[in-house]
Amino acid sequence: MSGGLAIQSDFVTRFAPSPSGLLHKGHAYSALMAFQVAQRAGARFLLRIEDIDTTRCKPEFTIAIYEDLAWLGIAWEKPVRIQSEHFEDYATALGRLKDMGVVYPCFCTRKDIQAEIAKSPSAPHGPDGPIYPGTCRPLSADEQEARIAAGEAHAWRLDLKAALAITGNQLTWQDEHKGLVKATPEELGDVVLARKDTPTSYHLSVVHDDALQGITHIVRGEDLWHATHIHVVLQKLLGYPTPTYSHHRLLTDEHGKRFAKRDKALTLRAIRDSGVGADELIKSLRLDPG
Repeated sequence: MSGGLAIQSDFVTRFAPSPSGLLHKGHAYSALMAFQVAQRAGARFLLRIEDIDTTRCKPEFTIAIYEDLAWLGIAWEKPVRIQSEHFEDYATALGRLKDMGVVYPCFCTRKDIQAEIAKSPSAPHGPDGPIYPGTCRPLSADEQEARIAAGEAHAWRLDLKAALAITGNQLTWQDEHKGLVKATPEELGDVVLARKDTPTSYHLSVVHDDALQGITHIVRGEDLWHATHIHVVLQKLLGYPTPTYSHHRLLTDEHGKRFAKRDKALTLRAIRDSGVGADELIKSLRLDPG
């Protein structure tokens, strides 16, 4: 799909991995959960490759994703949307947010941010650590333009206060497990929506693409629960519909540690090469019933 936004009429879900390494058992669980939801509903199932990080993401990992999913018996519609081929789409979405006055350039380095946070031990914390203190938010338009014109490196952050002044602070989404959830985006604050080296962020690109592809139901891990609080804000700002969400449990090893791409022995390729069959692996995952 390359035109305007899709109309959400049919039941559509997706699996959207990042090709920054080989898939592991946790990815298999998430992909199968989404695929099963689609099968039970007689719905459409899409695969999207989220490769906006062009430094870490590699074409060989994309090929491996196709191989692993096919081995699991998962089928998806074609063509697959490859995010790195659509940076202009996200730039357009960011431009709309700029026009609305809900983003600002941030010139802080990570060191700058850490130093600013260190000055205030009581700085608010979110699920991922201290929240960005808004150092660059008060800069005047003239100063912003002068620093950008001078070639100073910067990111674009969501001005959450300005955004909520437009959307209101009663945003909600429907979660399959928790019912109606009130969004509390303050947990994440002024998140980054684009950087010089990556001209979009996960938050911006995933919200845009879910709307573009007409995704009605999103099945993903509970590690992305907090991101949803920001996503509903962006959806409201951009006039996109809010899908129904289902945040599933995360798989862990025998020590209670989450599976990670660096655990080479637990990749689907390694498991397959060891002689384990797809049916055996799927049975071991103990997928949650619908």
